[in-house]
Amino acid sequence: MMCRWIVRIFAGLYLLALCLLIVGTYGLFGQDRDPLSGVFLIPLGFPWVYALDSFGGWVIAASPLINLAILFALCAWLSPRAGRSSNP
Repeated sequence: MMCRWIVRIFAGLYLLALCLLIVGTYGLFGQDRDPLSGVFLIPLGFPWVYALDSFGGWVIAASPLINLAILFALCAWLSPRAGRSSNP
């Protein structure tokens, strides 16, 4: 149960950071254009940000999806399975 919340919180933080990137990059809602608007995506995408640095900005912006997929897979793997029993 707690694992699902961790995935949801991470996904929410990713969406928030992505919205801040879009608002800061295009100057939406009267905001000034800010070249550092994507700074919140960097910690969410570690260590993939450095590996994908040469591919461009949008690939780096999508790099937290790799961590989200890893978290989702770990939660699915660690969750108790319905057909699993402790007796052989």
